[in-house]
Amino acid sequence: MIGLIGGMSWESSAEYYRILNQGIRERHGQTASARCLLWSFDFAEIEELQHRGDWVSLEALMIDAARRLEAGGAEVLLICTNTMHKMADAVQSAVGVPLLHIADATAEAVKTANITRVGLLGTAFTMEQDFYKGRLARHHGLDVIIPDAADRSTIHRIIYEELVAGQALPASRDAYRAIIARLVDDGAEAIILGCTEIMLLVRPEDSAVPLFDTTALHANAAISMALAD
Repeated sequence: MIGLIGGMSWESSAEYYRILNQGIRERHGQTASARCLLWSFDFAEIEELQHRGDWVSLEALMIDAARRLEAGGAEVLLICTNTMHKMADAVQSAVGVPLLHIADATAEAVKTANITRVGLLGTAFTMEQDFYKGRLARHHGLDVIIPDAADRSTIHRIIYEELVAGQALPASRDAYRAIIARLVDDGAEAIILGCTEIMLLVRPEDSAVPLFDTTALHANAAISMALAD
């Protein structure tokens, strides 16, 4: 049983649900679907706490959700957002079932492709703080580069003002394309879409180098883990 800590935003959580069920169908037949539980937050509350910097309250909410999913029978947990992996270690310590870290699932795919230098797109929290890019570097030996301050501000704004509301605007796609091109010019061999909503906007044809969609990689890694168990 896969436990999903979602609703951050529900746009990407819906993608997790779709990928999990399609993956199980492909492996077990057209009537098969994923055994999963979803705890879905009101993202308005989460977003407010994030921008207030109240990570203590956010950590308590995440731990509570994880414990509820474990009590409901979840055997593996997924935090369905990159940013909230800021408290992944605390969540893992609070439960007795494994938490599948989104950065680990992504890094394994990057390493399998024999890529070592990656550009990272995500919220300002994900790009600027150490919890994510530091894990990619320390645990997996990846060289991570991020956009400059102006580009980080653009990426963050589009995520919170548009993508979490399900809006994929042509002008924003053009902005992301230009940012990706600048990262490639800086030496990025691939781009990690380190926000689970970015896949709503960016497609492979928008980049001259491979894109690694953390949403799909995380969900598919969960399928492999669940089926192995």
